[in-house]
Amino acid sequence: MKKLFYSAFAYMVIGVLSGLFYREYTKAADFQGYTQLSIVHTHLLTLGFIVLLIVLILEKLFALSESKLFNWFFWTYNAGLVLTAAIMVVHGMLQVDGAKDVSAAIPGIAGLGHIFLSAGMVLLFLALRTRLFGASAKNDAGTSAALAG
Repeated sequence: MKKLFYSAFAYMVIGVLSGLFYREYTKAADFQGYTQLSIVHTHLLTLGFIVLLIVLILEKLFALSESKLFNWFFWTYNAGLVLTAAIMVVHGMLQVDGAKDVSAAIPGIAGLGHIFLSAGMVLLFLALRTRLFGASAKNDAGTSAALAG
């Protein structure tokens, strides 16, 4: 549970700082227009901070970490988010610096990050399913009490 809490907190801090970086970097370059930097903070705050807070609540209610799939979810999802955000920063900085043509590797790496994010979400739902409907969930008094309200 601690790693979810600290991860959510870290994404909140990094998300806020990435918004500050976007504002200052584009101001320093006297840049006007769209750049990938403008949406990095939204991705980090939503996919990192908010999603992990929701998972933290699910962990508290259903003991998600007891599922064998939970660690797979956690590391796959975080790898996808870090990869996606990092490549968005690189692409955004290239846009601000005036690069017209970027390597095809940039959207390819971003796509890979999104694939990891999607795989992580599937793993989250599989872990949640095992905790809600698996044989161990029926015998877990804490889960039964949480479901009963």
